[in-house]
Amino acid sequence: MLTFRGGVHPYDGKDLTMNCAIQDLDADDIMVFPMVQHLGAPANPMVKRGERVLVGQIIGEASGFISANVVSSVSGKVKAVEPRVITTGAKVMSVVVENDREYEAVEGYGQPRDWKKLSNDEIRRIIKDAGIVGMGGAGFPANVKLMPGDDEAIEYIIINGAECEPYLTSDYRLMLEEPERLIGGLEILLHMFPNAKAYIGIEKNKPQAIELLEEMTRDNDRIIISPLKTKYPQGGERMLIYAITKRKVHSRKLPKDAGCIVHNVDTCMGIYRAVAESIPSIKRIVTVSGDAVAHPCNFRVYNGTKAQSIIDAAGGYSKTPFRIIAGGPMMGMAQHSMEIPATKNLSALLVFTKKLAAHYDETNCIRCGKCVNVCPEFLAPVIMMNDVQTGDFDGFEKHNGMECIECGSCAYICPARRKLTQNFKLGKLRVGMKRRAEAEKKKKEEAEKKAAEAAAAEDKQEEATVAASANAKEKPDKAAVDTKEKAGKATSVDTEDDSEKTASVAEQPADKAKQLDDMPEKTADEESVSAKGAATPESAASPAPELVAQSVKERREAVPEPMQA
Repeated sequence: MLTFRGGVHPYDGKDLTMNCAIQDLDADDIMVFPMVQHLGAPANPMVKRGERVLVGQIIGEASGFISANVVSSVSGKVKAVEPRVITTGAKVMSVVVENDREYEAVEGYGQPRDWKKLSNDEIRRIIKDAGIVGMGGAGFPANVKLMPGDDEAIEYIIINGAECEPYLTSDYRLMLEEPERLIGGLEILLHMFPNAKAYIGIEKNKPQAIELLEEMTRDNDRIIISPLKTKYPQGGERMLIYAITKRKVHSRKLPKDAGCIVHNVDTCMGIYRAVAESIPSIKRIVTVSGDAVAHPCNFRVYNGTKAQSIIDAAGGYSKTPFRIIAGGPMMGMAQHSMEIPATKNLSALLVFTKKLAAHYDETNCIRCGKCVNVCPEFLAPVIMMNDVQTGDFDGFEKHNGMECIECGSCAYICPARRKLTQNFKLGKLRVGMKRRAEAEKKKKEEAEKKAAEAAAAEDKQEEATVAASANAKEKPDKAAVDTKEKAGKATSVDTEDDSEKTASVAEQPADKAKQLDDMPEKTADEESVSAKGAATPESAASPAPELVAQSVKERREAVPEPMQA
């Protein structure tokens, strides 16, 4: 049978409410909507005092990637926007609405939608707008879970129907009463992830749910019903993934890294209501049980309803309550006030007498090792406890304390009644604070380094600009000097050339006169021939003067001298 190593077998108490059909509970006159109903950043209030809101209206907008919208479950006037106490004991900003009992809804509320024509991004946007979160108690935004990065890498879509916490039966009743919505939600998820198969994990102590869903999925080979061994914490995300796929997930790894997406039964139905029916997250199923409640039952509750109103609807207290727990007895939180409002992640209100919630005195560890045997994460709680008590949070981290899922199995089995889970919560808180401080320091150092690099680059650029400007200023001066020098050289050369030319011209007449004295006089015919020769192209290459003189002399000698009278 599918299961995991470790775990415990506490009295489940499910017989008190497992046969109680879900009842619809009316809303209060004053509804309180905390802006923190999920993991991550708080939502930002979108309305102001005096404004009228409608059913399905977003009154708190997601303020980050890990955040979720808050939607009004009633219509009425905003009475206040102020801090109110929630199940953790903290005060958070809340929108207080005076219910007008008209339940007037926003346009399109409850309208059927053909989801088969929608793209994956459109489906994610609808889920985000509807404010769907994990309804098993963690409250992780559902749209973020459906963004694995690569849709085709998802192989397993796992629906957590184990409901391993004692006394809780809300998911069990939903599987029996609204199985069509559960299957419809799975079909939407399978439409988004074509390579995946769906597995509905249900503990063996819920045979009716197993039989019903097996019959409904008989012809669908992509949906498989996986019976699980009845053991706590079988419904833990890591335990469920390992039981069905044999793949392991640790604190620094997400289910998507193992090819898985895990959703609670109510979350899967919420996805169907939002995508196919246009109904946002405005109600949830709450189990009211315990030995101090008059009539244990399951209610469908409007978000924002006061916890005391839910208890009163169950007949109030049959005995003097010693402890009231929001959630299951293993991982829930004890409450000091019933003024807290019902939120998306409120799965149960359990009221116990002193007999069942007796306080035991803590004694010294007897080294029995039972806590090690039952730990589903293979940790050594006895060593981790010593680390926390001595303030050695580095040792706590070294001993894998951050892998603790706070299931409470070790504290349940401990014969010394040591407050192991509470100390591990403290240890994880301190280590988380240290990690955040280191991350901030690293971020600051990186920012300072980048700023220094940017300043150095700016200084270098400025120096380059100044140098370029100086060079640009020097270049014209140098050019002017070069021009002046060139002009001076040109003037000197020209002067030398002119003086040479002048000297040449001055010397030319004397040379020419001497040459003319040596030369015989030309005849008119020779002068004419010379003139004609100079006018022709061939005259460009004229013979040397001595040759010309020789030729003239020869011709003179050839002419007979005239007779004297």
